[in-house]
Amino acid sequence: MPQFRLPSVADYAELASWIGNATDCARWAGPQLPFPFTVAALSELLQVAEGESWAMADAAGRLLGFGQFWLRPTGTVHLGRIIISPHWRGHGGAKTLCSWLMATARERHGERTVTLRVYRDNPAALRTYLQLGFTAVEPESDTEILFMQRAV
Repeated sequence: MPQFRLPSVADYAELASWIGNATDCARWAGPQLPFPFTVAALSELLQVAEGESWAMADAAGRLLGFGQFWLRPTGTVHLGRIIISPHWRGHGGAKTLCSWLMATARERHGERTVTLRVYRDNPAALRTYLQLGFTAVEPESDTEILFMQRAV
């Protein structure tokens, strides 16, 4: 069973090793995160107002995934910057991480609609989010990115 904790310096270093180029960086973290970035600056660069960052680790403490949630001005909770270790993809890690993030956000902020964005050409992530009960919101989407929400 994975453990959840605040990310450490070592977690940010491992996370940085998963991001190989500017395209991967933008797809994961959005255009506001510059690439290349330094590991030392990563925790600061990933800060979001009214948000939390979480690391998912195995029993030995190795980083398996990283994700964030933040409260949006609309009153919804937004999940973002979800990433799973390349060595653990395809094993249900994203579903575990997102479920935990949603439960923690609910604990912190009460029952709220949860939103996220996913690239349309990422079928594994899309499948995961559909399994978690998210539905597409086409008016908020574009040709590349699908905006999704899950009502509580």
